[in-house]
Amino acid sequence: MESLVAMLQMVITIMTFSKANETVCTLQGEPVYPELWKDGDIIVGGVFSFHSSWEVRQLTYSVMPPPLKCIRDFQYAQSMLFAIEEINNSSTLLPGVSLGYKIYDTCGSVAVGVRAAMALANGHEKTSVEGPCTKHAEVQAIIGDTTSSACMAISKGIGPFKLPLISHYATCECLSDKVKYPSFLRTIASDHYQSRALAELVRHFGWTWVGALRTDDDYGNSGMATFTKVAEQMGICLEYSIPFFRTYPEDKVMRIIEQIKSSTSRVIVGFLAHWDLEVLLHKFVEYNITGYQWVGTEAWISDSVIASMDKHHILQGAIGLAIPKTKVTGLQEFILDIKPLKSSGGAMFTEFWESLFQCKYSTKNDSVSTTACTGKEELSQVQNLFTDMSLMPIFSNVYKGVYAVAHTLHDLLGCKEKCASKKQPDPLTFLKHLRKVHFNTKDGEEVYFDENGDPVAKYEIINWQPSRKQHYEFVTVGLYDASFVGMDRLSVNMATILWANNSTKFTDFINVFADFLSALVLAADKVLIVGDFNIYVDDVVILISM
Repeated sequence: MESLVAMLQMVITIMTFSKANETVCTLQGEPVYPELWKDGDIIVGGVFSFHSSWEVRQLTYSVMPPPLKCIRDFQYAQSMLFAIEEINNSSTLLPGVSLGYKIYDTCGSVAVGVRAAMALANGHEKTSVEGPCTKHAEVQAIIGDTTSSACMAISKGIGPFKLPLISHYATCECLSDKVKYPSFLRTIASDHYQSRALAELVRHFGWTWVGALRTDDDYGNSGMATFTKVAEQMGICLEYSIPFFRTYPEDKVMRIIEQIKSSTSRVIVGFLAHWDLEVLLHKFVEYNITGYQWVGTEAWISDSVIASMDKHHILQGAIGLAIPKTKVTGLQEFILDIKPLKSSGGAMFTEFWESLFQCKYSTKNDSVSTTACTGKEELSQVQNLFTDMSLMPIFSNVYKGVYAVAHTLHDLLGCKEKCASKKQPDPLTFLKHLRKVHFNTKDGEEVYFDENGDPVAKYEIINWQPSRKQHYEFVTVGLYDASFVGMDRLSVNMATILWANNSTKFTDFINVFADFLSALVLAADKVLIVGDFNIYVDDVVILISM
């Protein structure tokens, strides 16, 4: 349904642009305004999911529907604001040219994301009689969105106008197709590499009989399809490959749970978005599904929120691929400095403050039990998602995307001690130069795009190990670098790994191998081995009764 709405948004936009010969340009539908904005010589757009969900509303279709009401989170936007503020204060990058911004909240909705992108392309003036209707986009580029599905829809809408979309978190291999998505770039590696890296990791540990769970969207389906293809080439068999989505009905979820419980493989490869794994985690606890060795993707393997939820050690010993740790000097302090937010006022600040400190600014309808906000609350009083910096690599990706725009503008505007022009370059020229940009951040990280608009793929291999200070510690046990050749891409320190149920590598291997043999017996529907079967490993005899 949401894809249909997104397509309708594009049709409306195309209709608007087709009326170029009219003396008056009329914006179709209601104007959409940004949550955050600041004027500048050149504007950079942003689309982020400040909210992850929205309230279910009964629509009467007799009046305009009310705006979506959601639950807040905007650290990504904070990273964008930090980069723009830093650039505007620089005397060497874009000297004399100020960057402004218009940042929209997509509420985790593909349709809302497309609408926001169209607003960034068109502007929000109701009518215009000055100049032709076919004009350059209101913004030079758009930073975002977070999910692959949203980026696919947005890119299809703005691609014909050559307006760049630079994502910090969308990894679907499909977005590397420059025929379908000509103006899409990203500062996170494509799943073309992650899926292959996961298969190499599974093979490295000697697991040949595994199960797989994937998010039922473009991210999960595309990534798992590549993993399955590569894994089979490496001699890895998948007992099952099950799609899952957080909105699946209960009966469908129960069928998935039963299939996992009846399986013989003890390794689960989870190509899952973090919010889908959250739902599954509750189900695994409810039905006591424990003792599995999890292998994860960058979407959840370093997510501290999921780690804090796992009170029953479902994911203990999990191992997977994470975006390499990085440093952006000053960014953490900027995000945690809430004084500018406090002084900004407005409804957005009020909602953020209430969510952050779990309090409520007083109204006539407030209950007595509601904790009142005083406006004097301090971050030292709380420890929550906003104060958690474990996603700094993603914040860094947003930061790098903004700087890619700035460095491209610096070259196009002929900037030295001063910029020769402050005029926004035409989209096609800007896009061509953006694809070729190459620079180092202030902390020494190299940034550039390949022919598909993707960065070089590098991953840390993370292992979940119990910690006294926190529920889990994310321990780096290896590295994967796609720029290397053959077996040199993967490096793992086996001695530092803690496996599921605190097991050693030896025990884990025997369990998986025994399950595999049992599966062969069941598949043959007859006894293949009579009596006891001995396995000799390092002079130790393991006796398996068949």
